[in-house]
Amino acid sequence: MIHSPQLFQTVSIVIPTLNEVENVEALVEQILATGLLPLEIIFVDDGSTDGTSDRIRALAQRHPVKLIERENPTLGLSGAVIAGAKAASGDLLVVMDADLSHPPQKIPDLIQPLRNGAADMVIGSRYVKGGATPGWPLWRRTMSRVASAFAFPITRVHDSMCGFFAIPRTLLLELAPRATGFKIAFEAIVHGGRNLRVLEIPIAFRDRARGVSKMHFRIALIFFGRWLAALAGMSAHRSNVPRIAERGGWF
Repeated sequence: MIHSPQLFQTVSIVIPTLNEVENVEALVEQILATGLLPLEIIFVDDGSTDGTSDRIRALAQRHPVKLIERENPTLGLSGAVIAGAKAASGDLLVVMDADLSHPPQKIPDLIQPLRNGAADMVIGSRYVKGGATPGWPLWRRTMSRVASAFAFPITRVHDSMCGFFAIPRTLLLELAPRATGFKIAFEAIVHGGRNLRVLEIPIAFRDRARGVSKMHFRIALIFFGRWLAALAGMSAHRSNVPRIAERGGWF
């Protein structure tokens, strides 16, 4: 599934938000500090009540920032990502969280393999050599690792659950109509099949420092149960396992 890397010049960052007023300004500053150009930053807000939308509008007055407000959010985070992708003008998309858990300084590392034709999708991975989840409680680390391990035989990717990835915009939109709202990176990998070249680069996924976390043990337990059910339903797609782009020393 090789696209034309010479066309991959512009980048759109798609960031779903829900009550992240304390984080969006610092996130924009850190993204801009990477020096990545041309660039647009698209926030897709799903009904924040803490002033997040107003803060984003203020940022848009002086930075390449765009706000999309979904009045009737559907398909959860996946729906927000799809909405952002449809509104984006960039050749490449980077999807990331708004709470500063994903390291913006790694964005150029996600983009480069797409631009040089080495991969079709690049994932910021917690579970390859050099990746980490500092500060996570034991229950969260355990659930995340178990879920990723169950997914590995289907995806051949160590961290298909991570929400920090880069992909050509047209490719995501090609795969997105079949997304169910669960984990869009995982679903894209499964639907992409054997021809999708996926590369993982290590990241440190840090717990949020500001704002209220939406991940608690009870919510994680419900999510974990739904994930196992979804995984069982997708087991029929094992014949579509994607090929992993090689990167020395990680496997």
